[in-house]
Amino acid sequence: MIYKSFKDIKLSRLGMGNMRLPSLGEDKWNSPIDYAESARMIDEAMKGGVNYYDTAYVYQNGDSERCVGEAMKRYPRDSFYLATKFNYRANPDYKAVFAEQLERLQTDHIDFYLLHCMTERNIDNYLNCGCIEFFEQMKKEGKITYFGFSSHAQPDTLRRFADAHKWDFAQIQMNYLDWEFSTTEEEYNILTERNIPVIVMESVRGGRLSSLTPELDARLQEKQPGWSVSSWAFRWLMTHDNVLVMLSGMSTMDQVKDNLRTFDKDNALTPELSSFLIDIAHEFKKGFTVPCTACRYCTPHCPMKLDIPSLLKVYNDYKYDRRWENNLKDMEADKLPSNCIGCGSCMEQCPQNIEIPTYMAKLSKLHETGKEE
Repeated sequence: MIYKSFKDIKLSRLGMGNMRLPSLGEDKWNSPIDYAESARMIDEAMKGGVNYYDTAYVYQNGDSERCVGEAMKRYPRDSFYLATKFNYRANPDYKAVFAEQLERLQTDHIDFYLLHCMTERNIDNYLNCGCIEFFEQMKKEGKITYFGFSSHAQPDTLRRFADAHKWDFAQIQMNYLDWEFSTTEEEYNILTERNIPVIVMESVRGGRLSSLTPELDARLQEKQPGWSVSSWAFRWLMTHDNVLVMLSGMSTMDQVKDNLRTFDKDNALTPELSSFLIDIAHEFKKGFTVPCTACRYCTPHCPMKLDIPSLLKVYNDYKYDRRWENNLKDMEADKLPSNCIGCGSCMEQCPQNIEIPTYMAKLSKLHETGKEE
């Protein structure tokens, strides 16, 4: 495992994200977490040198924190670092949330504490509700070690928030695709200019950069035999000096092992390989339409209980090759996109600001007629 210095500690460059832990049922999003398999994965990560474990109050209906707490209590508390987050929209009572998180995680302190998913819609809530002052007091009492935030905001909002407080670190969505086609480069520079170290989320864009297309995957593997497609994304991130930890939301033991191989040594992309990867990204973008990362913040708020990320993936697959390998023919009638009522509840939760009802209407039309228009 490779490490990077932060303050007076060393952090593993690979961090284990715990938003997509394995489940016991076939419906992985609504089934209970498989605590035993999750513990095995954490054991493997610990054995491989990972010391940064990220979760949040809302992940997997709150059970992620409980699962991580149960798994980590078997290890000396000074052998790992816990990161979790306060989400204003989930519960604005920050004092009650923090007390509950300490209980869930079975710890007396949290190493890296974040204000969760800062956006244009909630920035004033975070700045004015008193939570910043409270969490700073928790730092003074030793219950929080480092205090930061995660952002899905536009650059101007990020500047405002970054300047509103002296932050220890920040977490942003960063990967080679968003660097080319979104505002990620500007966001990274905003934080770097302010000497705020970056924790990276969506390193492989919710798994979308773990497998591009058969043709593009083959080109990557031909260029560097033995490298997984996912590893290219991490090796690209390694080229950025202000990146501290790269999170991976691992769901399987195979993913853990592949990531550990990637981070076994510092093997950042050369300029030539970085250029090659960006060319691949441009090819990939031609068929990549909806920037969904499958974070699933939208699904609990859908009154029709639609699996929105899965439906958006069907649409993206269609836009890439016009084939319906991931089609809707076996889907239950009440789960089809035609059930979308266009209420917009999903959009209020979407960090990517996706016009979800618009795409549900397009997909419904595709399902009915085989044509988008």
